[in-house]
Amino acid sequence: MFQALPKTIAFEEFLNWKPDGGCYELHDGVIVEIQPVGDHEEINGFLAGEITLEFK
Repeated sequence: MFQALPKTIAFEEFLNWKPDGGCYELHDGVIVEIQPVGDHEEINGFLAGEITLEFK
């Protein structure tokens, strides 16, 4: 069984390709989609909820 190697791209190609939505990184010429998780996202979610309550 053979596994195809992903096509590597240059940084300039990555910048031209990158869509507005989603989080992507370029690792060794390969585009990788990342899922933001961790303390920062939990804090952002908490603050967004608190600010929403203040506006109401």
